[in-house]
Amino acid sequence: MYYYRYENGEVSCCYKYLMFSYNIIFWLAGAAFIGIGFWAWSEKGVLLDLTQVTKLHGFDPVWLVLVVGGVTFTLGFAGCVGALRENICLLKFFSGVIGFIFFLELTVAVLAVVFQSQVRDWINDFFLQNIKGYRDDIDLQNLIDSVQKMNHCCGAKEPDDWNLNVYFSCNETNKSREKCGVPFSCCLMDPADTVLNTQCGYDVRSKPKGEWEQQIFVKGCITALEDWLPRNLYTVAIVFIVISLLQMVGIYLARTLISDIEKFKH
Repeated sequence: MYYYRYENGEVSCCYKYLMFSYNIIFWLAGAAFIGIGFWAWSEKGVLLDLTQVTKLHGFDPVWLVLVVGGVTFTLGFAGCVGALRENICLLKFFSGVIGFIFFLELTVAVLAVVFQSQVRDWINDFFLQNIKGYRDDIDLQNLIDSVQKMNHCCGAKEPDDWNLNVYFSCNETNKSREKCGVPFSCCLMDPADTVLNTQCGYDVRSKPKGEWEQQIFVKGCITALEDWLPRNLYTVAIVFIVISLLQMVGIYLARTLISDIEKFKH
């Protein structure tokens, strides 16, 4: 890294420290995400036996935390050091990656609209795959429970999707006490209950389907998601616009700083 001294002027301190302040938040946030990810893995014993990562039958949410943390930390580092040291390479790397991420977001959004049925099938398959691994990973279990409780749903398309899980399957060879049941997150909870009944879903699916709705949610989570999006379209749009504006601000600050550095360098 080189620091240039200029006889005819200086790079704008305003842009330099705005760029630094903009990135220090992401740098610290990235470090926090990475720390949380490794802490979660240490609690599950993965750091002592890395082969456990390959034994999971579903999606491990910790991977998402680590990837987001790693990308955020790297970009924050490049932006902070690039601004303070007036390093053009780091600033170009920062603006280029932010621009690529923005383009990727737009592409995903357009493809999701154009290929709605295929996206729906992919989400359905993804959810079913993770139902199979529900008991294999505590973070995955908590994620599925949160989705089902927040959206008042059960399974991907219906509660019978839980037949895919060896613990909840109605298969005659299944000796689990949870046989023909569903997780507690599928249950209709009484607001007056102060103690969580984790056994409320036991044997539910062994009863006639007409009785299910008295005890559990019968709507699938894919259907619940499709119902949720139209009602919250403006919220989703506002979040997307805010994220896009923050990315544009970062690119603008980086490109302006690069322009100043190149102008005074020559």
